[in-house]
Amino acid sequence: MGGELGTIQCDAAEYWQQHVWGAWHAIGFHGMVGIPLGRSGIGMHGAMWCFHCSCYASPPWQASVGLARYWGIHSPSGMEAQCCRSAAFDCTPQPAACCPDWMAGLPDALPLSLLSIPGTHDSLSLFGGRRLRCQSWGLEAQLAAGVRFLDVRCKLARGELHVYHLCTFQRASLRGVLRRTLRFLRAHPGEAVLMRIKEELPIFSQPGFAAQLQRCLLEEGQGSVWCQEEMPTLGQVRGKIVVLEALAQEVLGIPYEQLSISDAWNVLSLERKWMQARRHLERAASGDPATMHLTFCSGNGLFTCPEEVARFVNPRCYQHLRRRRGQPVCWGVVIMDFPGAGLLQLIVESNGLQASRHFTAAPSSPTVPLRHPHSRGDRRRSRHSSTHCPRRGPSGRTLLPAPRLCRRT
Repeated sequence: MGGELGTIQCDAAEYWQQHVWGAWHAIGFHGMVGIPLGRSGIGMHGAMWCFHCSCYASPPWQASVGLARYWGIHSPSGMEAQCCRSAAFDCTPQPAACCPDWMAGLPDALPLSLLSIPGTHDSLSLFGGRRLRCQSWGLEAQLAAGVRFLDVRCKLARGELHVYHLCTFQRASLRGVLRRTLRFLRAHPGEAVLMRIKEELPIFSQPGFAAQLQRCLLEEGQGSVWCQEEMPTLGQVRGKIVVLEALAQEVLGIPYEQLSISDAWNVLSLERKWMQARRHLERAASGDPATMHLTFCSGNGLFTCPEEVARFVNPRCYQHLRRRRGQPVCWGVVIMDFPGAGLLQLIVESNGLQASRHFTAAPSSPTVPLRHPHSRGDRRRSRHSSTHCPRRGPSGRTLLPAPRLCRRT
């Protein structure tokens, strides 16, 4: 779909034939009552939502200025904001460029806390409509594009861990996610994938969640899962999944609550959301190199949705990182909804010349231009200790049995 506000994929006749009124999901300003869900929607001001490309567009006979302002589409940049793919934002099924081996050229001695790592929020959230959908790329496409942090939310149901976003099943299981990720790592052994595994909506945490998570990691991990509290070096975890967890008692990976995290997910102001993310990015660039920083650029709210937040925040993040392009900067883990290939590339490039050499254009996709910054020379090594189970970790929590890792030689 083109970026012009007056363009829609389905014309007026097709719209009236195919439109199915659904539930109202927003109560807004300027007299706009809401946007009904269905294949296409129309608000009180006439602004239409095209579900073919998941974009807003005003019909040819009327443009909705109030709706555009409400959703943060500030002309003249509004036209660009409505396209499906840009350097910073992408809601198409496949990324514009691939970078499956960007970690391969980096030094083994680099601690993960010194890397700039692109990640996705609610990485498997592909279903549930625009109020819940956070990504348009599947797991394999995200990994091929260079994403190395996955946010996996699970619920224990019928003895298995299934992936959910709130109450919506995402048609995947944790076992399947582990298998697919390890399949990618076997094909790209120089890479490592951070995986935050979280119990979704634990109003009352189910007692069997930790035990089932441990079982999945043992049975599916195949000796390729880092389940220790210590921050590893890249060399220690190549070809492996690095687990970040937030369990109350047991330890099955790096404790999530001990990291530096900015996750202002409840968005009331898009400007304020971006200011919070920007501050934390700068903290990561100038902070303690032994601490891993996680900056969530994603969000949701009563008057917005993940895609609209991404349309606003991602381009600003792209411009912010671009100002430091060509410099070896550690941005930490930058976690996004609907990231564009250009934004992923900027994050990867900050790690050094070696990483940026691995970008290639995806088939039948526009090529993202490359620039090569200077390489990073920091070779500090993090602590490493052997695993004895059960034992007490530095945080005083009980360590559950976990796969013992083999060092690379």
